[in-house]
Amino acid sequence: MMNDILSSALAKIMNAEKVGKEFVLIRFTSKFMKDVFEIMNREGYIGSFEEIPISGGYLLKVNLLGRINKCNGIKPRFSVKKDSYEKYEKRFLPASDFGILIVSTPKGLMTHVEAKEKEVGGKLICYVY
Repeated sequence: MMNDILSSALAKIMNAEKVGKEFVLIRFTSKFMKDVFEIMNREGYIGSFEEIPISGGYLLKVNLLGRINKCNGIKPRFSVKKDSYEKYEKRFLPASDFGILIVSTPKGLMTHVEAKEKEVGGKLICYVY
């Protein structure tokens, strides 16, 4: 049984990026994972992705651009206040203004930069740079 499908999918993306693949197929999907991938696509870390129907569910085909140095899920999912993002930027990102933290807020999933602008806190989901 798989406990964290998002972390598993991010690890699969990381491994495929390291060996230079053009796309990766992810078996276990969820709406939450698709929302995370939408943010990664919007920020330019991955290309488009599509659902491929199979018996008993869907495969998610994610096109890779070769722009990810590292991506990983954050466990435990730390709660972060609207004015304390810098602490976690220093902890998970290699430099200031390099990479994104994806945060689940009451206003939906967004990057830490958007959350700072909207002045909302939330839970840290993953990081990408």
